[in-house]
Amino acid sequence: MDRPLHNFASLLNAAARQLAAVSDAPRLEAEVLLAAALGRPRAYLHAWSERAPEPEQAARFADWLERRLRGEPVAYLLGRREFWSLDLEVTPDTLIPRPDTELLVELALARLPAEHPVAVADLGTGSGAIALALAVERPRARIVATDRSPLALTVARRNARRLMINNVEFREGDWCEPLAGARFELIVSNPPYVATTDPGWRRGAWRYEPSAALAAGTDGLEALRAIVRQAPDHLQPDGWLLLEHGYDQGETTPALLRERGFTDVRDHLDIAGLSRASSGRWPGCKDTLQGLRLPVDLL
Repeated sequence: MDRPLHNFASLLNAAARQLAAVSDAPRLEAEVLLAAALGRPRAYLHAWSERAPEPEQAARFADWLERRLRGEPVAYLLGRREFWSLDLEVTPDTLIPRPDTELLVELALARLPAEHPVAVADLGTGSGAIALALAVERPRARIVATDRSPLALTVARRNARRLMINNVEFREGDWCEPLAGARFELIVSNPPYVATTDPGWRRGAWRYEPSAALAAGTDGLEALRAIVRQAPDHLQPDGWLLLEHGYDQGETTPALLRERGFTDVRDHLDIAGLSRASSGRWPGCKDTLQGLRLPVDLL
C-alpha cells in the first residue's frame, strides 16, 4: 500500500522547513501545532507517523501554520502556555509567560516559608502566572494579584478557577494602587521594561502582545521606577521586593532599589547567564534606626 501523500511525517517535515524562517525550534513547533490540531499528544505523531489527518484537522493545521509564518506566537494560536508546570490560558490581552520569569518564582519561594501563612502581592499579574505558581507552592499564603487591565484579570480568574486555586485574590488597578493600605511579606512583579526606542520594538512576537505589558517609556524604566517608589508603603519590615527586568538593566534596577532605601540588594542571572531580576529587602525598624546613626543604647 502506498504511503499517504500528506501523512504526519511528510506534513511535519514540510512545516519544519517553512517554520525555520520564523522559529528557533521549527520541528518542535511543527509537532506542537499538528498534535494540537489532532487533539493528541506529540507522542502520537511518532507512533503513527504514516497516518494522515482528517480534512478538518489538516485545514486547522494549515491555518495555524500560515498564521505562525506571519509571526503570530504559538501560545496565542493555541490559547495556552505552560508555566511552572501549570497549563495557563493566554490571549492577546495577556503577556505570554516566559521560562525566564520562573526565576522570579524561585526567588520568591526561597523567601517564603512553607509552614507559615504569609501575604504576597503580584503586580501586573497578566494571565496570573506568577501568582498562581506561588499559590500552588505556598497554599497557606494569601496572595493579591493586581492588573490595570480588566481583560487580563478575566483571563487570570479563569485560570485560577480551572486550576482550582483559591488563595489568590485579583484586584484591578495600577501597580500598588489596589493594595489599599495592606502590607505584605513579599511583593513580586514582572513589569513592562522594553524601551520604546529599542530597535526591535513592535517586531516579531511583540507585535501581537499587549504593548502596555511590554513597553515602559523611552528608557524602559517607567514601571520599575513606579513600583520601587510605591512598594515600601505596602511592605512589612524586612519584606522583599522582587523585580524582573531587561538583561541590560542589571545595574540600573539595583541602583533604583538602593536609592529608595532597600538593603541586601542583589541582581540575579537567568539560566542563560543574563541579568534578569533584582531583589531588595525593605529595612526593619532596627535597620532604619541604624541608618539614622542613633546611639547604640537606643537601638
